[in-house]
Amino acid sequence: MTVAMSPDAVQELGFYFALMPIGIGTVVLVLIAMVYGRMTGRHYPFRQFDDPNRYGTQDLEPMKRLGLTEAELSDILGRYKQSFNLGVEDLARLLGAAEMQVAAQRSGPTVAADIMSHNLITVQPETPLTEIADLFRRYRFTALPVVGGADRFLGVIFQIHLIDRAREDSLRLKRGFGKALHRLLDRRREIPVQATDIMSVGGPRATADTPLSALLTQMADGAVDAVPVLERGQLIGIVTRTDLISALARKSLDK
Repeated sequence: MTVAMSPDAVQELGFYFALMPIGIGTVVLVLIAMVYGRMTGRHYPFRQFDDPNRYGTQDLEPMKRLGLTEAELSDILGRYKQSFNLGVEDLARLLGAAEMQVAAQRSGPTVAADIMSHNLITVQPETPLTEIADLFRRYRFTALPVVGGADRFLGVIFQIHLIDRAREDSLRLKRGFGKALHRLLDRRREIPVQATDIMSVGGPRATADTPLSALLTQMADGAVDAVPVLERGQLIGIVTRTDLISALARKSLDK
């Protein structure tokens, strides 16, 4: 349109017309599209199977471990003329989510109250990290809920939180991981690290009536090892990955 409406201006600019406005304008549009895609949860450029997963390894994430190969997925995109709108990995994510939904629907009427652990080991916000580490070692748990007065749920601590905190300290203090971990768990520290300093407060939660299908979806991607079960803000139980696997194993024996 610019060429048709302003031929004289284009002639004066010469080669620079390809750079400005066409080249710079195109780059700006692509950058805006990439930012918009990230803000709306769409990844651009399209993800491929050779990209590392969230753990930095080459294994596919659990939700994408399908029976279809990369070539078969690419063929599906080609047949339905979607190769320019959807990446191979994105298609795998959609199929994985669909399979997970079907598996969840077949899990029956089981709810969180049927499989959750009731006799809980919890910690207070001011519980020192040394005591938390002792609880992890003694009970072999992977998660410890943090509660306040009247069993009000405040957050949860996973074992990985201890490792992450020690790693952060080792980088910040420029010392080895072992020394940083020893310092973190030193009972003689003047200001000990407490549960409230490392706990997670934004993870998934459930109620007693949450179906097994929803719990399966929440823990399928490996982001959390346990889901707290709440009733009006109070902790009444917790569903761990072990509880979930046991429930699915019983379901498979019933068929």
